Amino acid sequence: MVQAHTEISGKRTFRGSRDALLQRAVEEPDLTWRVLITLNVFRLLIGLALLVLFFVSAEPHPFGDRFPPVFTATASAYSMFAIIFGIALRQRWIRPNLQALTPILVDTAAVSIMMYTSDGLASGLGGLLVVFVGAGSLTLPARLPAIIAATATFAILGEEVLAGLGGFNTNYPAAGLLSAIIFAMALAVRPLARRIQMSEALARQRGVDLQNLSELNEYIVQHLRESIVVIDANDELRLSNASAVQLLGASGPFRGEAVANMSEPLAEYITRWRNDNTLSSHPEFTLVSDGNSLRINAHLAPLGKLGDRSGPALIFLEDASLMNARVQQSKLASLGRLSASIAHEIRNPVGAMSHAAQLLAESAGLNNDDKRLTEIIQTHSGRVSHIIDNVLQLSRRDSSRPERLELRPWLAEFALEFTRTLELQEGELSLGDVPEDLHVRMDRGHLRQVMWNLCDNAVKYASETGGILVELKAGREAGQGRPFVEVCDSGHGVDPSTAEKIFEPFYTKRSGGTGLGLYISRELCELNRATLLYVDRAEGGSIFRIVFADPERWESQDVK
Repeated sequence: MVQAHTEISGKRTFRGSRDALLQRAVEEPDLTWRVLITLNVFRLLIGLALLVLFFVSAEPHPFGDRFPPVFTATASAYSMFAIIFGIALRQRWIRPNLQALTPILVDTAAVSIMMYTSDGLASGLGGLLVVFVGAGSLTLPARLPAIIAATATFAILGEEVLAGLGGFNTNYPAAGLLSAIIFAMALAVRPLARRIQMSEALARQRGVDLQNLSELNEYIVQHLRESIVVIDANDELRLSNASAVQLLGASGPFRGEAVANMSEPLAEYITRWRNDNTLSSHPEFTLVSDGNSLRINAHLAPLGKLGDRSGPALIFLEDASLMNARVQQSKLASLGRLSASIAHEIRNPVGAMSHAAQLLAESAGLNNDDKRLTEIIQTHSGRVSHIIDNVLQLSRRDSSRPERLELRPWLAEFALEFTRTLELQEGELSLGDVPEDLHVRMDRGHLRQVMWNLCDNAVKYASETGGILVELKAGREAGQGRPFVEVCDSGHGVDPSTAEKIFEPFYTKRSGGTGLGLYISRELCELNRATLLYVDRAEGGSIFRIVFADPERWESQDVK
């Protein structure tokens, strides 16, 4: 019962929509104006052609030979009417229905007169009424086509009667047949006109729907957080959303231009991908822009045949730090179990050895060599304990709580705390220019730990050059607008061949170092959707830059 009611309601809704569409189509004057204009051009050509044939042909004339003055006058008046009516159509002086009815009546009268002044039905001019009545019926309301056909029938029969009274040849069967054809045309054309009007209305509606769908697709693509780029077979940009433009540090739009204008590293990789079928379609490459390094995952998918890399392609760009943040959850689970095992299996024995070494050092019977050995035991026991503490910090990073921080007051407070703790002299740690309204999103504790590790390394390495000079800077990247903070030192810098290795766990060149500080710092940054990069300093030294995620872009996702 419910289903039947639903079907009936659906049919009613469809019928109602169709009726409304039909009503709109009937009221729509576009088809009427086009038919009227086309028919009037045909009318003008017929009038002029009849006049030309009359004057250029020798006697007997093909048309108007019965009454030449009447024929020429009628053809001239008919042509003049077509010119005046064309002006009226152009200016839209009269309502469409009236402009459709008036010329058909004039056509009927003019053709009937020219038939009578010529050779009647034998002249062939009667066939023009089929065209005029049929085409005019496309523009008239439902009942008028039959009336117009009846009028044309009476005109044809009247012309034959007058011809018979005047002693000319008549052909009543042909007149009846022509009248029947006119009636059939008039009655058959009207339903066709309704269908044409409905089809045009549907086409316009579909056009509006397609336009709305296109605008909706464009809106959805432009507001996706995922970065999307579409290129054609010539590596020209067909589509890119705002996220991709921002991620690539470009200043668009670049639609219709070569992808190299948007990003040369991306264009170079696409060229390699097209030419090398062994190259994976899901690689990771490093984008260098304005002296900044940003790791990007590029996923390329051909839009043509499967495996065909010569055609258009869809490219998904993803910040590698976001991917690492997703993978981080699985790493934390295994690392947590490992660190718990380390704490249970290693920390207690190391603590027992350190305590035994302290007690042994207090023994009065030890000589200097024995005391030196106990000091070595205590030193390396402390180092192992420090490594264990760092590893345990990794297992506790699953409780990240990012918050919005105003960077300038936070850096000022941190610089003061760090200077007092390490008892630095004035000027050894300075705070550079930081914009007033610069905000970042990161866990407060994680940011403090990362900054402390970076500043502590900067102080230690800078002291090896004979003077400590560490500077904190902050701002926004030129291309992407992402906030960043830098720790700059005046040390020896990092060799380019080992610049990326410094972030690997347990990699260190300093005696007594654990090699976990920078690794933990990068992991903490990626956990908060930030990126820790090393940049070589032109005037000597090192720059460690933290590039934060855009707080405006990810705030809504964090709330969810």
